[in-house]
Amino acid sequence: MARPLTLAGRPVHETLDRQTTKLARRLVRSFAEEIPIYRRLPREELDGDITRITEDNLRLISRMFRDGRPPTRAELAPLRSSSARRAREGVPLDDLLKAYARGARMVWEHLFAAATPADFEDVLAANRLILVYTQAVTGAVCTAYLEERESMLSHEQHTMHATVSALLAGDSAALAGVRLARRYLVLAVAAGRHADEDSDEPGGSIAGRRKLHRITTALRRHAAEPVLSVLDTTGGLVLVPCGPLDGCLAHVGEMAAATRADMSKAAGVPVWVAAELAPPAGVPAAAKLAEEVLEVVRLFQRPPGAYRLADVLLEYQLTRSSEATAALAGLLDPLLDNPDLLRTLKVYLDTGLDRRRSASLLHVHPNTVDYRLRRAVSLTGLDPVDPAHLQRIGAALAARRRLGLDWLDT
Repeated sequence: MARPLTLAGRPVHETLDRQTTKLARRLVRSFAEEIPIYRRLPREELDGDITRITEDNLRLISRMFRDGRPPTRAELAPLRSSSARRAREGVPLDDLLKAYARGARMVWEHLFAAATPADFEDVLAANRLILVYTQAVTGAVCTAYLEERESMLSHEQHTMHATVSALLAGDSAALAGVRLARRYLVLAVAAGRHADEDSDEPGGSIAGRRKLHRITTALRRHAAEPVLSVLDTTGGLVLVPCGPLDGCLAHVGEMAAATRADMSKAAGVPVWVAAELAPPAGVPAAAKLAEEVLEVVRLFQRPPGAYRLADVLLEYQLTRSSEATAALAGLLDPLLDNPDLLRTLKVYLDTGLDRRRSASLLHVHPNTVDYRLRRAVSLTGLDPVDPAHLQRIGAALAARRRLGLDWLDT
């Protein structure tokens, strides 16, 4: 066993043991004066739990000075328990670490302020032990704090998912005792991939989780009440609590657009949302409609943005399955042997029947566009210049998308 450290011929640990209670109170007063979060803690907690854990720390340092060794896991157990309690109370980890660092510095200054050159070796050894203490305590405190926060977040996430599931199922029994908003802005969300997600594992999954965290953080800024969400890295469903009915009805599009913009900016990826407004009882129908609208938006390759049913009425109707869907898709089957014709027809419609812009997008001469269109007309009997035929061509292309037959990259 190492020789106990001494100062002026007296064991340092004995000096610290005699002053533990008095020094602990002095340290706690300093925490309350210098660290704002401690100032807001109840007096009984400062005098009780905070003072007790401070005394535990002083006794831990005393044993290190006596035995000249690092703290054991068992000796760090009270610090881990205290750190978990601080996590549950919402004390920021940064402030918690400040308290430990400040305490270690004040102990050092208190014990060795009167040291002389004759104490040099023991002061140097004590300094090493303080560094060992700081390293061990930082690791124990951070690990316990983060484990507790992860457990809390997991519980919160489970509770939130259960609430969303109950809302979607219309399960009033499961919602008993749950405080719900009067109405929700229901958002179906699709998020693009971040460039970092394309890296090899584990970098890709880490980047995805970070993107998801940034999206959920941005969502929390849009309501005073908790935002309910079931999201993964590709998107999902979000329920944003909404205020007075008149204000919500008048500004659904603006609210959806603002929320989408914040999510996209925070995540650094393109984001698409489809929005509906509903009271809790109407969430199932609103969510179904929003998801269907989002599907149409993505199917027709609309740019990132916030959409409502009114924005895609025709496309929505064209993509509803019926006995006519397969027949509509089949109108363009004569073009399947020549993909260039189908691709040209699609681009021509997408550009508003602009042959020159179509030629530019297809990287061909305008005359080539004209030739391909004439060939398409001769094979299908459908001329996009004829308004009636144009509607049928649009419906046929929509049907092909609905049936998953639209494989061409335009």
